[in-house]
Amino acid sequence: MVYVTGFKCFRCGRTHNPHEIEKLPIPRCECGSAVDAVYDYKSIQKVILRDEFMRTPPTHWKYWAFMPVKDLSKRITMGEGGTPLLENKRLSKDGRLFIKYEAVNPTGSFKDRGSSLEIAKALEFKKHKVALASTGNMGASMAAYAAFAGLECKVFIPDIVGREKITQIKAYGAETIIVEGDYSVAMKRAEEYVLSNSDSFLTGDYPWRSEGTKTVGFEIADQLYWHVPDYVVVPVGNGTLIWSIYEAFRELSLVGITDKIPHIIGVQVENCAPVVHAWENGLSEIIPVRTIATAIACGDPIDGLAALRAIRDSGGLAIKVSDGEALSARDTLARNGIFVEPSGAVAYAGFLKKELPGTVVCLATGHGLKDMYGLA
Repeated sequence: MVYVTGFKCFRCGRTHNPHEIEKLPIPRCECGSAVDAVYDYKSIQKVILRDEFMRTPPTHWKYWAFMPVKDLSKRITMGEGGTPLLENKRLSKDGRLFIKYEAVNPTGSFKDRGSSLEIAKALEFKKHKVALASTGNMGASMAAYAAFAGLECKVFIPDIVGREKITQIKAYGAETIIVEGDYSVAMKRAEEYVLSNSDSFLTGDYPWRSEGTKTVGFEIADQLYWHVPDYVVVPVGNGTLIWSIYEAFRELSLVGITDKIPHIIGVQVENCAPVVHAWENGLSEIIPVRTIATAIACGDPIDGLAALRAIRDSGGLAIKVSDGEALSARDTLARNGIFVEPSGAVAYAGFLKKELPGTVVCLATGHGLKDMYGLA
């Protein structure tokens, strides 16, 4: 059974019934904004057997009741989720710091969580192809999951993406189209393609991916024995990950499993920091720019409003770090056994800049082999 009751727009606040959103080739509000799934939490409370649920080891599909899937027999899994929460005392001077190491997902990044759900939705809608825009990690993830499910995959890629990521996408048999411009330009191309090809399913930073990505937040609480950390530090590209994590903790609180929400800290590289700029100045203006952290180089984040809401509603902060600080954080993590790409170290760089107290979880989003910029 699916417990989604509607989808609410982040900008205008309009609530759509599930059928309205599901029939759209581009699942957004008519005002152009992203939408957020709303659930029947009382029914979810009744379904979840508290003791059994809380003691079962964390895996992505353990949290199915919080996902908009009508037919669980169509779920596609390659073993995503259940990633380690690492504590190395040398990485923090005070308090407790945990690194949520998403690099051990099947294709090397947290994107596999959203891909698992999106492919399930594509099969539910009887689509034969999937299309998306990607700066690399999501393209590789969708290409892998589409291949696993027997679907064709077309990936629109900005021309700033590194060779390693494009090679991984092609290895799964996906068709790649290089686009001159940043992620927002590639995203428009992907949307145009789906509008003119009715047998294709649009994937990417839309509500299905966001709902699948929530399992990162569920797992953090689960792995801390259902205690909520003081801070969760998240790199911000399109804003989908940070919103998903906030939403996970909010939903755990709504069903009575936890009793508070952590302060959510959003971190961007200073050369591409539209969310931080909006946070600092109360603006929503987006300026496309480039950065070495290509996986989060999103000048016009589709879930930017959601990211701002997650930060503000949780009493969090938005932080800018330099390319140099991200690379230094990447090197420090590696010398302590945790190898991530530059964008995967942005959260830890933000933690070091603010020296956050108490119990802190930093997201390490992608494997170091995906982008070895600056390494000999």
